[in-house]
Amino acid sequence: MSAPLYRLRGVEAAYNGAVVLSVPELDVARGGILGLAGHNGSGKSTLLGLLGFLLAPRAGELVFDGQRVDAAALRVGHLLRRRAVLLGQDTCLLKRSVAANVAYGLRLRGQDAPEPLLAQALALVGLDFAAFGQRPWRELSGGEARRVALAARLVLRPEALLLDEPTAGLDRASTAHVKAAALAARRDQGTTLVIASHDVDWLKSCADAVLLLEDGRITGAL
Repeated sequence: MSAPLYRLRGVEAAYNGAVVLSVPELDVARGGILGLAGHNGSGKSTLLGLLGFLLAPRAGELVFDGQRVDAAALRVGHLLRRRAVLLGQDTCLLKRSVAANVAYGLRLRGQDAPEPLLAQALALVGLDFAAFGQRPWRELSGGEARRVALAARLVLRPEALLLDEPTAGLDRASTAHVKAAALAARRDQGTTLVIASHDVDWLKSCADAVLLLEDGRITGAL
């Protein structure tokens, strides 16, 4: 069995001096899909922020791919932050075309963004490049915008993809596309996914395991 991609030991996160997340022990399997369930304020988003290297643990040890994550890894532009990508709850697209939105992250990293690659990423979320590639951001529905934002993360081919409520407000068809994209990323790219969602049934349908969080602690599995 391969070593886990993430290993957390005694990790705590705090806001304004108050501990909001305490994880005595957690391993995230390489190439797995881990679900996180729980009410608002349970700590799901905070845990994703830690795994995406956007938040620093107040205490404990966070290891990614065998490397301990220190303060240097949390700096903007650090190579480690390119290996884990977070799609947060707010869908924020650039005021440009769909294709330009999907290409933005690649170009920011100094990489080429050929049309076939952008088309492939959009196809993963059920959007046709010919129909959507040049469509302005303002002409998208909420569900389409959410799927474009996901395609913009998928095209980066991260080792870890972290999704925070990816199906919130989506219709049944869009929800199915998000699931298909998650499964395809794991199958075709070996991506490790951690997904937080209130939709426990949907989460169970695509995750290998689902953990329940309450008051900043992992209280069990569903």
